[in-house]
Amino acid sequence: MNINKLKIINDPVHGFIKIPHEILFDVIEHPYFQRLRRIGQTGLLNLIFPGATHTRFHHALGAMHLMFTALETLKQKGISISVEEEKAAMLAILMHDVGHGPFSHALESMLMDDWHHENLSLLLMNRLNDEFKGELTLALEMFQGKYHRKFFNQLISSQLDVDRLDYLKRDSFFTGVSEGNINAERIVSMMNVCEEGELVIDAKGIYSIENFLTARMFMYWQVYYHKTSALAEFLLVKILERAKFLVSQGVDLPATENLRYFLYRENNEATDEDIFRFTQLDDNDIIQAMKIWRNSDDFILSYFCKCVIERNLPKTIISSQPFDAKFINEKIKTTNDFFGINNGNLLVHEIKRKLLPYDSEKQPIYLLQKNGKKIRLDQSQDQLLSGLLITKTQRFILTFPREIS
Repeated sequence: MNINKLKIINDPVHGFIKIPHEILFDVIEHPYFQRLRRIGQTGLLNLIFPGATHTRFHHALGAMHLMFTALETLKQKGISISVEEEKAAMLAILMHDVGHGPFSHALESMLMDDWHHENLSLLLMNRLNDEFKGELTLALEMFQGKYHRKFFNQLISSQLDVDRLDYLKRDSFFTGVSEGNINAERIVSMMNVCEEGELVIDAKGIYSIENFLTARMFMYWQVYYHKTSALAEFLLVKILERAKFLVSQGVDLPATENLRYFLYRENNEATDEDIFRFTQLDDNDIIQAMKIWRNSDDFILSYFCKCVIERNLPKTIISSQPFDAKFINEKIKTTNDFFGINNGNLLVHEIKRKLLPYDSEKQPIYLLQKNGKKIRLDQSQDQLLSGLLITKTQRFILTFPREIS
């Protein structure tokens, strides 16, 4: 039976998204990719912004669309891009998040030790490449930065890649935070490639880029690093951390088969069984476990799970400076006294968040001037804000039980 694989998808952010190559459809249909429907793009952010229920599946399709648009723009500017290169670049960005675990970044290290999602994505991409008889080989080269035309990798992963362009626009849309809304189409239209084969921005697009950088900064401090958002992500980590500790002490915790596997897993190199189990795991496993663990005999685990499931979150205080140790110890003592426990230190924590809005040294953004020469964004005479965005900022969040506030 012949299947029409050149589909059109209706996306609330970008409108109609085309699937111009059949291999893209085949990858989207694969169980590895379909799992992303059950992985939230922004973790527990919907506890703060109720509309933020979009998934990694949405984001991956959006990033693929922007990659297609960017390549079309470069072709119109005289950059030679073959059909195979276009297909590979779209495959690479489509699969860039295929290795994400439940609730995105929060639980990466808890489930698979120090395995970063990009390592898992690469591993799963290699497996898909085997399944599709080498059709993803060029995509893998681009993803790893091994392809000789550097701008393809920069479109996939840099300070101005299509990944960031999509998640900022998408997260702004679903959270309703207008400060994060960027003109992704304008930025893409300003993309170019210089003689060295690197991705640059036409000089006249400088203010669109500065708007992008400031919008990203606002989204981090207003959304991703919002004190309650940081707390919710922190609680997820502490729940899994406590569950693994209890299991190591011989406590039998009920959980789905695949989550249970990771709770009992020893720290070692990833095996085939690890990878199989990981690809069966999603947000639902964690949510179900937290619902059950609310009734755990362990007070700490039960308390944290109730906080998340019932959205009765601990109190938070935010500061630009670290909190005084004496003040923290007082909170711990009050917690012990209130609950009649001796491990109140497990319920009182200082969370730190830091951000460098624009790293002008590691991954500078270059502007292409009319004379054909490129100049770093922060060194342009026309820049208004870039020079202010190269300073790292940080915040400290103290969390403690709401009952003692």
